[in-house]
Amino acid sequence: MKYPSDSPKSICILRLSAIGDVCNCVAAVQAMQRKWPEATITWIIGKVEAMLLKDLPGVEFVIFDKSAGRQGYKDLKAALNGQKFDVLLQMQVALRASLASLCIKAKFKVGFDKVRAKEGHWLFVNRRIAKQHQAHVLDGFMAFAEVIGVTDTTPTWNMPLPREDDEWAKARFKNDKRTLVISPAASKAERNWHAEGYAAIADHAAKKGWDVILCGGPTELEKSLGEEIISHCKSTPKNMIGETSLKQLLGMVKHADIVLAPDTGPAHMAVAMGTHVIGLYAHSNPGRTGPYFSREYVVSVYDHHIVSQQQRPLNLVKWGKRAKGEKLMNDITVKAVRDKFETIILDKCLN
Repeated sequence: MKYPSDSPKSICILRLSAIGDVCNCVAAVQAMQRKWPEATITWIIGKVEAMLLKDLPGVEFVIFDKSAGRQGYKDLKAALNGQKFDVLLQMQVALRASLASLCIKAKFKVGFDKVRAKEGHWLFVNRRIAKQHQAHVLDGFMAFAEVIGVTDTTPTWNMPLPREDDEWAKARFKNDKRTLVISPAASKAERNWHAEGYAAIADHAAKKGWDVILCGGPTELEKSLGEEIISHCKSTPKNMIGETSLKQLLGMVKHADIVLAPDTGPAHMAVAMGTHVIGLYAHSNPGRTGPYFSREYVVSVYDHHIVSQQQRPLNLVKWGKRAKGEKLMNDITVKAVRDKFETIILDKCLN
C-alpha cells in the first residue's frame, strides 16, 4: 500500500471547530495547496466556522451540523455522495468527529499520534502523524501536511475577506490614529480578564493618542462584559461588540495595529491577518494555544498556577494540561499588560 505522500489527488480535511483552531488549520491547508496545487481539497467543517472560511480559495466545504444529532451524520454522508478520497486528514480527536469520519471514504485515514489520540481516536484511523514534543496546535496541523509530503511548513495565510466587509471595517478606523482593538471575551467566562483591567488598558492607550475599539460576538456574556468595561473607562472607546459579522470582525482585526484578547478565536484571526496580538492566558498553555507569531507578547500566569495545582516542576507537567479555577485570570496585572503594549510599540515602531 502506498504511503499518503504519493501525489494525492483528493484530500479530505476533518476539522469541525473552533474558530481559533480552524484559523490555525488554514495555514496547514494552504501549505498543502502549495505542494499539491492540482489536488482537490474538501473540508468537513462546523456551521459557524464555515461562515468565516466559506470562500477560502480552492477548498470545497461540507458543513456538518453537530446540533442535528443522527440526522447530521446522515446529511454528511448524503453530501459526500459516495466520494472516495485518497486521504482523510482527521484533525480532531473528539468522538463526534471520529463518528463523522465513518461517513467519509478514504484509502488512508490519518490521525494524531498515540499521545494525543483521545476518546478512541486511534480506532478510526490507519495512519498517524509523527510524535511531537511540546508542539503548538498549529504545528500539530502542519504535521498532517508533512504526512502528505509537504516540506515547507512555514505558516502563511491567505484569508478570504470580501471587499465590502474589508471596506466596512476600514471605515471604522481613524486614518490619523493608531488603533487598539480589544476582543475581551472568550467562550467561557473564567477565561476572561476583568473589566477594570481592560478599561485601564483602554484608558492608557487613549492617553497615548490611540483609538480604542471593543469587538466581539453577540452573546449576552460578551455584551455585558463590554458594557462593564465602558462603565469603568475614563476615555470613550467605541463599543462594537455584537455589531459585526465574522467577516467584518476579520476586517476589524486586520486593520488594527494591536489586538488585545484572552484565549479566544479573534486572537488567532488577528495572527492570520498579520496583526500583533497581546494574548492573556491563565488556564491553557500559551506555548500550545497562544497566538502563533505573537507568543512573545503573551501575558501569562499559567505556569504559576499549573505548577501549584500539579505540585510538580513545569517540565514534568503534561503538555497542554489545563489549569482549573474561576479566578485565575485576576492574577494578570494591569502593569504586565501595559508593559507588553509598550513593548510592541517599541519593537514594531508603532509610535
